Amino acid sequence: MDGAKKTAMIAYDLQCSRGHLFEGWFDDLKSFESQRKKGLVSCPVCNDASVSRIPSTFAIRSTEELPAGKTGAEYLEKERLQGQIVDFVRKNFDDVGTEFAKEALKMHYGVQEPRNIRGTSTQQEEETLRKEGIEFFKIPMPTSPETDA
Repeated sequence: MDGAKKTAMIAYDLQCSRGHLFEGWFDDLKSFESQRKKGLVSCPVCNDASVSRIPSTFAIRSTEELPAGKTGAEYLEKERLQGQIVDFVRKNFDDVGTEFAKEALKMHYGVQEPRNIRGTSTQQEEETLRKEGIEFFKIPMPTSPETDA
């Protein structure tokens, strides 16, 4: 060795607030955050300095293959959108737990004021809601502690 310090660089996948995806190389996370806060990191497409890190495509391991014609970026976009939907539902819908079907029926028949609700239901309860003409949709909601808020 000649005494020169060898430094490994970390490549981060980045995205600007306008949705453009690009890559940046930094010494470490602290270096990225410091440069980002100073406005030194910007989108090469639109020069937007509102930049955030996104999960790297190579960090996602799945046993299922991507659908034909889909790219890793499209898969990431789908995952990001699903996360946004889950966050929106958590923040804007009352969690009624296992009382979902009962609460939906009360609102449907005017016993209770309509509101956004979320919860769980059995297949039998879902069939009852369908027969009564009550529209609903199912969203897989993560149950890990770090996603509950």
